[in-house]
Amino acid sequence: MAHISAAERRPQLVQAAIDLMAREGVEAGSTRAIAAELGVAQATVHYVFGSKQDLYRAVIEHMTCELVERVRGAARPDDTFERSIRRMAGALWEGMREQPQRSLLHTELSTYALRSPELREVLRDFQRSMEETAASLLTETAARSGRTPAEDPLVIARFFLSGLDGIEQRYLLMSDGTDETDGTAGDDLNRLVTAVLRLAGVGEGEGD
Repeated sequence: MAHISAAERRPQLVQAAIDLMAREGVEAGSTRAIAAELGVAQATVHYVFGSKQDLYRAVIEHMTCELVERVRGAARPDDTFERSIRRMAGALWEGMREQPQRSLLHTELSTYALRSPELREVLRDFQRSMEETAASLLTETAARSGRTPAEDPLVIARFFLSGLDGIEQRYLLMSDGTDETDGTAGDDLNRLVTAVLRLAGVGEGEGD
């Protein structure tokens, strides 16, 4: 059997961990179970990742990169500021609707971290990274549109992400597979984006 380096195993193990925990929950994500998911020895997980916290950090970083790539891919150079923000928010929301179990995994990891000092620091880093990335995207979008946000982009980013977390958690709790739940969440997302635009100093429909 050909030897597979740690660098090659790393993304495989991260994906196996995401698939397993999204399907069965964070508590199911032992190193033994993750190894079994990929079909490798448990020692392989410990060799590639020094600790479970390191593995969880890699899982969170991977999920974050996926979100950022999705949002960046939604932006269009010729859009107005408002359209860009709405398009990017919509891309985030569609990602959640398409893979609700991944959103649930993020919620579970966040809750689990509150009782784990090591993992709590990992999630704090993730939160800061998401806020800084959102602020950077907001700044880039404003610059393309020839605008200067009326509020600090980091403040706007925190406000948006906090609101989105609330809408997402309510959707996961209330969703029963009907269009009614989707519609309610979609309306709430539109209201949140409108509030974000006003915080940025842009009135609804302005510039379209």
